[in-house]
Amino acid sequence: MACLLLNQDDMHIKIPSSETVDNVTFYTIEVRIATIQWTVKHRYSEFAELNEILVSEHCVEKDILPPKKLIGNKNEIFVEKRRVGLEIYLNAVYNYLKKAMPRELAIFLDLHVYDIFFLLQNMALQFFTEGDLLLQSSKSYTFNPVQLYAISERLKHPCPSLEVVDKKYDFSHVLELNSHLTTLIIQGSWIYYGTSNILPSSLNVELTNFKNVENLTINNFPVDKIYNMGTLRDTVKILNIHNTELKNIVELAMCEEVHKHIDSANDSHVWLKIINLDLSNNQIEIIDEAIKLMPHIEFLTLNNNRLTEISNVTLLPRLSQLSLNSNNFHSLPEDLHIKLGKIVQLDLSQNYLTSLASFAKLYCLEGLDVSCNRIENIEEVKFIGNLPCLENLRLTGNPVSTIVDYRVKVLEPFGKRAADICLDNEKPNQKELDTVSILQALRIAREGKSPMFSGTDAPLFSAEIPTI
Repeated sequence: MACLLLNQDDMHIKIPSSETVDNVTFYTIEVRIATIQWTVKHRYSEFAELNEILVSEHCVEKDILPPKKLIGNKNEIFVEKRRVGLEIYLNAVYNYLKKAMPRELAIFLDLHVYDIFFLLQNMALQFFTEGDLLLQSSKSYTFNPVQLYAISERLKHPCPSLEVVDKKYDFSHVLELNSHLTTLIIQGSWIYYGTSNILPSSLNVELTNFKNVENLTINNFPVDKIYNMGTLRDTVKILNIHNTELKNIVELAMCEEVHKHIDSANDSHVWLKIINLDLSNNQIEIIDEAIKLMPHIEFLTLNNNRLTEISNVTLLPRLSQLSLNSNNFHSLPEDLHIKLGKIVQLDLSQNYLTSLASFAKLYCLEGLDVSCNRIENIEEVKFIGNLPCLENLRLTGNPVSTIVDYRVKVLEPFGKRAADICLDNEKPNQKELDTVSILQALRIAREGKSPMFSGTDAPLFSAEIPTI
């Protein structure tokens, strides 16, 4: 970002061109401070309005602005002459006022968009006027990296000479609001900021001024650009990191460190309160050992990554819900129950699984989503038919879901619990349950076992057997 305070003698203003839109001529102003540059467009009337303010309030000479012309002001020769005159005017005004840099001139040149201190003045004004209402309604705010970078840099300069006297522009309003926020959203971008050459997600930021954040979301902003997490490890309960190209968890857990090795982690790297961690839409290939730095996780979401195996989840003793959809799982280990024995909800949809055998001993499982995999054989369902707590099962999107009487054949292995199973978001109706009872009776007969009788002493398969 630009910093006029530190580069007053390295600011360059040019008006290289003009354009006419709907019979109105706009002059393109190029502003460069050190290496940061941007453009802003203004019509002549806006120059005139600025000049009136600068003349009346800042003692600028009245006649240095090129004069108005009512007739022939669209003539190419005249427009070119005015362009040159306006460039000379802006440079003269800047050189005269650069030590004080009035807000009117700063806004005219878009310094409030691209310069650290004028951008912060705008934020301070917004929070001064809207801060109380914002805190009363949600205590949530979405920052872009440009704003966070400006805050980070401002903290390095506690008494900038360009700070205005008017208290509504005071930086303290920014710090005050930030210290009360409970939800912080950082929305990054790899698109140039406005008309500038600033890439927001390439900026380094620190987050020490956020003291009470419980819900932190970072989207499209690399976590290694955060060089100080402040107290967030002590307060955050819900952490969402999306679209950051994160490759492993240690990059997040130890983001400030130059050398991110779990062996060098200490108590300062532990996220004390995180219950819900969502790292969807990244490039994670393995659940690495750094997950132990977030020991209280109950809900872990790693959708749309590059995982091929389930590892290190035993380091999370409180984990109950695990979502791994849209990864690269082709098979699961036979000892899955050792790793996921306490899991209550498991989502492995949109992978490449062909078998349900690995789920056979997940006795705490209440919900299983394996939709949109490659399960073809209806016999696979027998592996989960004895799970005592399973209530929600999703198999839709698998080849098996296209077979004749798919629903009743899936429900049949659950025996007496068939009525408790919500299959593909739908509870079985009475007709399906009757058919399931008949299928169970037929299976018992085929296996040569004695039929089970209900309380009325009528055999369970006494109903008329339909054609299956």
